[in-house]
Amino acid sequence: MLYGAMKVAVGGPLKVAFRPWVEGLENVPAEGPAILASNHLSFSDSFFLPAVLDRKVTFIAKAEYFTTPGVKGRLTAAFFKGVGQLPVDRSGARGAGEAAIKSGIEVLERGELFGIYPEGTRSPDGRLYRGKPGGLARVALATGAPVLPVAMIDTEKIQPPGKVVPKLMRPGIRIGKPLDFSRYQGMEHDRFVLRAVTDEVMYEIMKLSGQEYVDMYATAMKRQLAEAAKADKEAEKAAKAALARAEKEQAQKEKAEKEKAEKDQQTEQRRTEP
Repeated sequence: MLYGAMKVAVGGPLKVAFRPWVEGLENVPAEGPAILASNHLSFSDSFFLPAVLDRKVTFIAKAEYFTTPGVKGRLTAAFFKGVGQLPVDRSGARGAGEAAIKSGIEVLERGELFGIYPEGTRSPDGRLYRGKPGGLARVALATGAPVLPVAMIDTEKIQPPGKVVPKLMRPGIRIGKPLDFSRYQGMEHDRFVLRAVTDEVMYEIMKLSGQEYVDMYATAMKRQLAEAAKADKEAEKAAKAALARAEKEQAQKEKAEKEKAEKDQQTEQRRTEP
């Protein structure tokens, strides 16, 4: 009931204001479990996709959204629960992964739709990154649920990381045909199978989205970008310090030359006095 109310309150205005275009809605089953595996460009992805579907889709959200104290925290928790998001404590990487897998399996066993971002985090630059082999593949193989590749289009332009007020423009959503991995049933602990399943899904997402593919994890790229930004900041700081030293040395040199010139002038005046 809360989800229905939130879908009307959030999904309706989203569709009116942004008018998202959608391709492949016919690929979403009218009933029964299915996994929606999407690229991840923006915080708003988890709202645009459910807004265009007739069925409830459940995503995983970090636990902090549900545990922040105060009035704002309670309102935030109510909002995320209302739009079908499940809290997962991500303080420990392994524990977070197991919790997400367990939650996904429970959602699918209820015959519902489960949404997941195989990249594990938002793309830092709009490109598509390597999918993490744990969550998506393990949930798919453990439940036998079909996997629908999904491509979010231009949502990063609407709400880039750090931007609070979204830009009004039309995002797009492409939903691909379901992928069947029943041939790997019972092999959810084989890391080579998990990698193969994940790569197949990412390839389909790439075809739908038209994104450039980067064969590394988005988390690793974010670390590289953060380290590069830190190095640039330190280099800029060092350059400013070097410039300040050079200016100080130049000022001291000019002062010394001025004092020497004044002293020489005084000496010359004394020498020429009668």
